[in-house]
Amino acid sequence: MVVDGLIRRYYVRISSLKEGMKIDQTIKDRMDRTLIARGTPLDEFLIDGMKKRGITGVYIQEGEEDPEPDKPEPPLPDFVRKNIEKYKTKDPAKVKLTESVKKRVSEGIQYLYNNSSSEQFTNTANKITADLMKAIDDNDALAVDISALKTSDEYTFKHSVDVATLSMIIARNKGLSQKEVYDIGIAGLLHDMGKSKIPLEILNKPARLSDEEFAIMKSHSTLGYEILKEKKEFSDVISLSVLQHHEKMNGKGYPLGCTSEKIVPFAKILSVTDVYDALVTERPYKKSFSQRTAVEMIMSMTDELDISAMKCFLESVILYPVNSTVTLSNGEDARVVKNNKHSVLRPTVVGLKTGNVYDLADDLECASIIIQ
Repeated sequence: MVVDGLIRRYYVRISSLKEGMKIDQTIKDRMDRTLIARGTPLDEFLIDGMKKRGITGVYIQEGEEDPEPDKPEPPLPDFVRKNIEKYKTKDPAKVKLTESVKKRVSEGIQYLYNNSSSEQFTNTANKITADLMKAIDDNDALAVDISALKTSDEYTFKHSVDVATLSMIIARNKGLSQKEVYDIGIAGLLHDMGKSKIPLEILNKPARLSDEEFAIMKSHSTLGYEILKEKKEFSDVISLSVLQHHEKMNGKGYPLGCTSEKIVPFAKILSVTDVYDALVTERPYKKSFSQRTAVEMIMSMTDELDISAMKCFLESVILYPVNSTVTLSNGEDARVVKNNKHSVLRPTVVGLKTGNVYDLADDLECASIIIQ
């Protein structure tokens, strides 16, 4: 059957499903928890899991939906337009990856996770990091838009690139040397390398892990460290960062339960970016949080995350790009005209009906107004 756009939706019996088919429905358990999200490419593990649950068939989709036609915005009153132009301040430059670089990075990271003992491992990691470094330098980038970086549909690979890129931006904003920015890029790319040694039935389980399974999953930090410490071309700080990226400032992390003073600086940055990217990424067993909610959750983790790394992270993400339209809690739609480096949730905006300028970060009269 053909539906709107270019999507073809059809029913396939469970015995005829093949890896790579994209499911066109959501599979939930009895407690209404999502096990497989609509649009997820199926693999052998997911297909086998549905068989075990007695599912006889599912709907599959092919093709892509036609994009929604852009609706022309009504013209703004002159006084509103003048205020927008008067107060508009360009956002800091963001990292941009060309399609050819995305393809090269995606293929490279998949090679790394599937060939941890290869003689080409170090060379491949260096090539990927050099590509990311060049993208940052070419754009003189000081900020990152996670949603624009997508390099792969596979979570582990995409997550690795996201964490590497955001960590490099933070390191750059903290004033670290080019060598340090490069090294944290390597650490970010490889921070989950130990997951290549985790059994697939645990790594790809489309539901929450049991306590026993979670204990096995947590071993990925140590496994990654053991892989990388054998790569003599990498500095010790890289392997230590991989070992410690799940440690917490209050000593309640793993695998060693280190407190702040015993955690290497790179790991403190990786911990922030790892948590953030995991929050904003949808998984078969959980929905993604909005970027705003994820930032608020990060801000609440002052006992777990390094304050300096958190502060620099907050200055490195742009939630409301200049020229985007938002809705304020007073009911008015507004145009973002300036982002405030030290208050990521509270940019300066101009009301589209009144022309009022709302400096949400510094104007006390705007203290009760938030972006909804």
